Amino acid sequence: MTDISYPDVVNYAVPFFIAAILIELLWINIKGRGGRYETRDAVTSLIMGAGNVASGVALGFIAWGFFMMLWEVTPLDLGTSWWVVALCFVLDDLRYYWVHRFGHRVRWVWASHVNHHSSQHYNLTTALRQTWTYTFTFMMVVRAPLVLLGFHPAMIFFVGGLNLIYQFWIHTEAIGKMPRWFEAVMNTPSHHRVHHGRNPRYLDCNYAGVFIIWDKMFGTFVPEQEEEKVDFGLVHNLGTFNPLRVAFHEWIAIFRDMTQRGLTLRQRLMYAVAPPGWSHDGSRMTSDEIKAHHLSKRPEDRDSPGF
Repeated sequence: MTDISYPDVVNYAVPFFIAAILIELLWINIKGRGGRYETRDAVTSLIMGAGNVASGVALGFIAWGFFMMLWEVTPLDLGTSWWVVALCFVLDDLRYYWVHRFGHRVRWVWASHVNHHSSQHYNLTTALRQTWTYTFTFMMVVRAPLVLLGFHPAMIFFVGGLNLIYQFWIHTEAIGKMPRWFEAVMNTPSHHRVHHGRNPRYLDCNYAGVFIIWDKMFGTFVPEQEEEKVDFGLVHNLGTFNPLRVAFHEWIAIFRDMTQRGLTLRQRLMYAVAPPGWSHDGSRMTSDEIKAHHLSKRPEDRDSPGF
């Protein structure tokens, strides 16, 4: 089967995205709680979202061509039954977990993902603050096993779109906690708020897309703490609403670090593949080091979630 097609569900969801943003904005203004909108920040997020769509149109042929090449050589074909689509959705969410985790632990991938965390606000427009440079991370290879297992590339892109649509609604402060059974299995606004936090306890956790069970299985789950409000943004915030700087600042920083004088080849490579914050002279801190520094000042937090 080479002529399978599925609807572009993300494009179909755009009217829902717009309506939901307007409803959230109205709710915040009426209730006086549930987050905050800043016009320049929201506009930057919308521009980043539009740029993500444009880069997908311009560069999408690379991933599609790669997957179709794999499809031609794999002897497996699982077909298009509903259970195959459902299984593909679950496995692709597991794939998303690992790509997302790489995006926080490998600086080269972080350079693409960092823009999504660059807003100091947390509302539905933040969900649209997406990368323009994902293709250059080469993380498409993590989807290769799905194709080789017999899932058609069109199906994989389809379930990936459903995954992105699900993640839209969890970018809000207007929703507190969901029912306990739902919080136990699914990613929720509470879980994802933690992921966007710059507090030491909230760094590098809750990577899930749809199912929070992956974080619980792999030891990266941290619950939202009532006594510690999430501080949104980056460890070192950008202080700009310029979309070009938001999109490319970390790539530029990697280039500058790798081209410093006097470095060994290993040190230059580490600036690309080590966790964000790594430095050859110890002048910066990774998230692990930030947590350790926090515990040195507050050892009583050692047994609390996130440490």
